[in-house]
Amino acid sequence: MSEVIDDNQQKYIVLVNQEEQYSIWLDYKDIPLGWSEVGVSGTKEYCLKYISEVWQDLRPLSLRKAMKS
Repeated sequence: MSEVIDDNQQKYIVLVNQEEQYSIWLDYKDIPLGWSEVGVSGTKEYCLKYISEVWQDLRPLSLRKAMKS
């Protein structure tokens, strides 16, 4: 039987990709290719709150650029 860990005990980091899309990731896991840290870490709730404040336009960067042309 595996141990269930409360999300409030886990530490997460906020990641962003080249399309300026955001995600959270457990801090002890390797960061996947194509993603980089933005310098924000904490509880899941804290990281998701940060993302909701900074990621206002959910369209990928390439789509936003194409729509400006």
